[in-house]
Amino acid sequence: MMGFQTEFNSVCKFKSDQELYELLEYGRGKMVKQGFRVFPTGQKVIAYTPNNVAVAIVKIVGCIAEINFQGQEVTEVEMELIRKLTDEESRIQTDLAYEMFFGEHTS
Repeated sequence: MMGFQTEFNSVCKFKSDQELYELLEYGRGKMVKQGFRVFPTGQKVIAYTPNNVAVAIVKIVGCIAEINFQGQEVTEVEMELIRKLTDEESRIQTDLAYEMFFGEHTS
């Protein structure tokens, strides 16, 4: 059975600082996730750092689920930067994400 895990439509969490840096620096980037997942192509989402801080609005422009050379199921998500969040927006979005997705938040 092929199991697709759907992501929350409004959250795009980076596991790699390098992937996030490339997106913020060059305006385009990609993120590799383990397992087959479905991301909403064409939709704008909030991008989060590996330590759950909201940093930017990004648009998902592509999503490819495949088996890599090591035989692992991975999903490659391509995105473009819409804009970075202001400090105030980041604080609010981060707090909301903890309440909705990430669990307890000690700020």
